[in-house]
Amino acid sequence: MAVLTRGRRAIAFVGIVGLALAGAACSSKSGSNTDQNSAECAPYKAYQGHEGTVTIYSPIRDVEADQMQAAWKKFSDCTGIKIDYEGTGEFEAQIQVRVDGGNPPDLAMFPQPALMERFVKSGKVKEAPAKVKELADKGWSKDWVNYGTINGKFYGAPHSSNVKSFVWYSPKFFKDHGYAIPKSWDEMIALSDKVAASGVKPWCAGVESGDATGWPATDWMEDVILRDQGPDIYDQWVKHQIPFNDAKIVAATDRVGSILKNEKYVNGGYGGVKSITTTAFQEGGTPIRTGKCAMHRQASFYSAMWPKDTKIGEDADVYAFYFPPIDPGKGKPVLVAGEFVGAFADRPEVQAVQQFLATPEYANLRAKQGPFTSANKGLDTANNSTPIEKLSVQILQDPNTVARFDGSDLMPAAVGAGTFWKGMVDWLNGTDTKTTLDRIEASWPK
Repeated sequence: MAVLTRGRRAIAFVGIVGLALAGAACSSKSGSNTDQNSAECAPYKAYQGHEGTVTIYSPIRDVEADQMQAAWKKFSDCTGIKIDYEGTGEFEAQIQVRVDGGNPPDLAMFPQPALMERFVKSGKVKEAPAKVKELADKGWSKDWVNYGTINGKFYGAPHSSNVKSFVWYSPKFFKDHGYAIPKSWDEMIALSDKVAASGVKPWCAGVESGDATGWPATDWMEDVILRDQGPDIYDQWVKHQIPFNDAKIVAATDRVGSILKNEKYVNGGYGGVKSITTTAFQEGGTPIRTGKCAMHRQASFYSAMWPKDTKIGEDADVYAFYFPPIDPGKGKPVLVAGEFVGAFADRPEVQAVQQFLATPEYANLRAKQGPFTSANKGLDTANNSTPIEKLSVQILQDPNTVARFDGSDLMPAAVGAGTFWKGMVDWLNGTDTKTTLDRIEASWPK
């Protein structure tokens, strides 16, 4: 949260649709009279000859779902493959109900690699076709391909992605007060102290997200562990090769607490520390617009959460800067998230859709429809509509970027989407660090 997905990302991506939290089901039909031999259908010739219906189930809803379906409409028209799409805000729970009940979709967009792995281990998800693996190897970095690989076999190519390592701010507020963009953690803390001394809370936050309440705080943890301990320790923590209550994780948690549990720093526009747990994540950063807080750590998808009249850019109402490093020697890691397209069926028409969704052509068509970020190397930023999208894609495509997937999405669901979320809420509400991490550690499946 992955809300939205992650329970979380599903919610977050949903933000693109105006924060509507109701699930929506829709379908993309190829009921047109398109001549499949026409010039406009030439790009889809390799996918023709496999007419049929393919069902797709995903956490992506509303406006974003409409934009996604518009991106594959020509593919559907030119191949005769009808795509029945359904988006839901209850993806994590309902995909398990459907699959376990014998009614799986043909394709699913998994926001959590660990959830896809659950179905791989039960023999339900099919290994990706060789052409999809070839497209993934060419289009994404090794890190991204590895997240779709389980026990040495490739199952799911990435779909959309987002960069989580951003801090949102008001360029005008910074300019009016002579504040510079911090380039290190120490500079960010010094700036926070300066803002606090002026009578403004330097930080605002919100982690309320329905059943997924707490996920934004886990993102804080993941970003700081990456910076405080480095990617190797991060990987060990995610895989439970070191315990959740290891001294290194305790230190990183307390570093997060130096901001989120600091009454002098939070919660601008809403109250004290405890108000973070009752403030909706969608509204967490809005006090920036009224000068009641200076900074809000949240992902690239937060661009969809601002009021409709908000302009985003370096000289606009709001913008974002890279969440700065703690130890420059550990590089500039980036916390990321996204969905992976897994298949429960291997009929020719299903594999054709799965292959098309892994192409740079689809990524560019999707970006032209509206806000969309992908780590696909073939995505041309000229097709991205907002500055944050362009900046995110540049970061994702940079060969020097050390990308690490959202840790809670890689952990067993009972922890990543359970005790970790809840534990962070309890922690913000006053539970000490040791007790919080001990409880999460004790919940890890044996």
